[in-house]
Amino acid sequence: MLFNTFFFILFFPLVFVLYYSLQEVIGKSNKKRCLAVRNLFLILTSYLVYIKYNPAYALVLLYVTLATYCSAIVIERKRLYKQGRVILPVFVILAVIPLVVFKYSGFIADTFNSCLGLFGIEPGLKGLNMAIPLGISFFTLQALGYLLDVYNRKIKAERNFFDYTLFVSFFPQIASGPISKAADLLPQVKELRRFNYEETVQGLKWLLWGFFMKLVVADRIGLFVDKVFSEYATYSGSACFIYSLFYAMQIYCDFAGYSFMAIGVGAMLGFKLVNNFRRPYLSASVTEFWHRWHISLSVWLKDYVYIPLGGNRCGKSRNYYNILMTFIVSGIWHGANWTFIVWGFIHGLYQIVEKFFNVQKPTGKSPVYKAFRIMLTFLLVSFAWIFFRMPTLDGAAGFIRNIFTDWDWSFSLPGKIVLIFLLIVVIKDLTDEYFPKLNPFHSRWLIVRWLTYLFFVMLIALFGVFDSGQFIYARF
Repeated sequence: MLFNTFFFILFFPLVFVLYYSLQEVIGKSNKKRCLAVRNLFLILTSYLVYIKYNPAYALVLLYVTLATYCSAIVIERKRLYKQGRVILPVFVILAVIPLVVFKYSGFIADTFNSCLGLFGIEPGLKGLNMAIPLGISFFTLQALGYLLDVYNRKIKAERNFFDYTLFVSFFPQIASGPISKAADLLPQVKELRRFNYEETVQGLKWLLWGFFMKLVVADRIGLFVDKVFSEYATYSGSACFIYSLFYAMQIYCDFAGYSFMAIGVGAMLGFKLVNNFRRPYLSASVTEFWHRWHISLSVWLKDYVYIPLGGNRCGKSRNYYNILMTFIVSGIWHGANWTFIVWGFIHGLYQIVEKFFNVQKPTGKSPVYKAFRIMLTFLLVSFAWIFFRMPTLDGAAGFIRNIFTDWDWSFSLPGKIVLIFLLIVVIKDLTDEYFPKLNPFHSRWLIVRWLTYLFFVMLIALFGVFDSGQFIYARF
């Protein structure tokens, strides 16, 4: 669901009230029936939300659900574990067909055309010229993770189709994650979730902070960042450098903002979703950054790419190869473009260098040294974001070249009010990391908490950008 819309503000309270009213209507004594009706209600809600985005693409979601549901049962029932080298790839291909067709067909066709063009051949292949279904990478990876867990005998195949459908399509996380593991989310689907005041309040706090990060900070910074990145040739190198740092903050506030909203909505409905972000820009190494940024994807890649390749249970050279390949896969997952592949390669290379010099876990050093490492890590990550942001490798190279060849301090910063909003995010992250008891959202004084809530509600109402602008990661 796109949370940054007036539709959500009007729609979700109705969903919330109906969801918890069902137990009163059905009766508290009939727990099994109540659970089934509630889950069906959430499935219908999830599909209605998806149909509102694009009715035809709901069929893609249903296909991935059916393909992985049936494949897992076949693997378990027919005891095909030993024949998995032949059978499993077939089921995996069935599951990822929509992802490949919608997201990668154009990239594959263009690459094929370019390769043959080197020999003077012009095949003129064309990919599918259609919009990518919302969140297809997220719900495909979640369903694929379930299938692989069944094959590896970590979990049993789910027989209740409605429970599995809710696991794949749960509306708070379908657009941009988090990518939940079946072992974590499916048991929650099977539990009767009663209204819990404390969890609802905590969910509202997550939702409020997520709104602030996305609507007030990310979208306002984006107005300035987008202009500089699209017209970088007309800006000085210093401007390009500074706005590359602003983009790093934009994508953090945008993606973390969505994740916090998803966690908040899930908590209000009785679900505990994975916290995808733990103040990633306070990392002292790129390795640590990936333990704090998009955590659910990092776990997925570790479990289903890095470890199957051999992980660190091998020689150094092979381990370095495994790291590099894992992050190249991460780049490919993010987008069908060479810029994303280069972005993933850079992050893999960063971690190989850190591991080679044994500095991936800096400990026992002075605060000054740690601060230096945090700033260095932020700069390295921000440099890689340039490839993530630019649509072509030539554009990324031109942007970087501009930074190093045309340095001039005559440029304008975003408005002071935007910088203040950004400073609020930085201060809160620092407070949560080093002085968590000072977080006003969790103050032991009621008046402080309520003044904090009202302050952020006011900022969102006055400065929030309610334009239904798509979340950056919803494109993936």
